[in-house]
Parts: sequence; C-alpha cells; structure tokens
Amino acid sequence: MPQAVIALGSNIAPAKENIDRALAALSELGTVKETAPYIVSKPEGFTNQADFINTVAVLSTPYAPLPLLKKLKELETRLGRTPTFPNGPRVIDLDILFYDDKIVFEDDDKYPLLIPHPRLHEREFVLKPLSYILPEYVHPKLGKPVYRLYRELMKKKGAPECRIL
Repeated sequence: MPQAVIALGSNIAPAKENIDRALAALSELGTVKETAPYIVSKPEGFTNQADFINTVAVLSTPYAPLPLLKKLKELETRLGRTPTFPNGPRVIDLDILFYDDKIVFEDDDKYPLLIPHPRLHEREFVLKPLSYILPEYVHPKLGKPVYRLYRELMKKKGAPECRIL
C-alpha cells in the first residue's frame, strides 16, 4: 500500500489536542505507521498570532494523491478549520509532503497538488520532525536525504528556532 507523509499543524487552542484529534482521524484514511515528536514553532508570514505546534506522520493509505488531498481537506473542515487568510491562524492544517517517492502535479481547479511539497526544504518546522522519523528518506526532486536538507537549512538559519514540545 502506498505511503504518504502528512504534515500536521495547529495554533488555535488547544493546539496539541487539535493535532491529536487529526492524527486519530487520519486512521479513517489508512494506517498511521509512525508519528514524529511535536514541535513548537513561531508563525511565518503573519507573525501576530500564537505559536504553532507541528508534527509529521507516515500514513499507509489506499488513496491516490489527489483523492487523499480531498479527504484531508474534508478532515480539516470536520475538525473545525475555517478559511482565514494566507499564513493565518488555523485549528488544523494537513499537507501531503511526500507520497512514496513520486513527483506529482495535479490540478483540478479546486485542489492544486504538488508533491513533494514545494517548500518543505525551507521549513524547519517540517524538516525537524521529519528528521526524527525519516532521516534517510531521499527527497525525490532534490536527491538529498531529509537529515542533509535539515542540516543545510540550519547552516543557513543559524540557531534552531523550533523546539520539541
């Protein structure tokens, strides 16, 4: 069965419980094989909001990438996410980071989908938890393992900005 790597994030209280509920709900879409430690990070873009809690999970799923994305968006809505503005506060955010070792571009007008996630190599709050559970996984486009992407990002950024919850 294919494996998808899903990023989860929340910054609306109770953020940790929102992620716990989302992880439980992911079991409707397959089997959660592994979950990374929770990470606390500062918001990006719009900074006048609460810190985020983030994690990543490996999901074994029968769904192809675009149907999986649609199911994730349905879960977000069911768990209380309402549209705000880009980089704004959210009850839950679910993104597909990887899907096996595939490179995917699909767009049905409502749900544009790029896999691997196009900015994951720029985001400490994604790479840090990912490096705990899939350090050797090679990014299918960049050709580098996750641990190296994280190390390169930290060299650029200097001190880590995220911490384990």
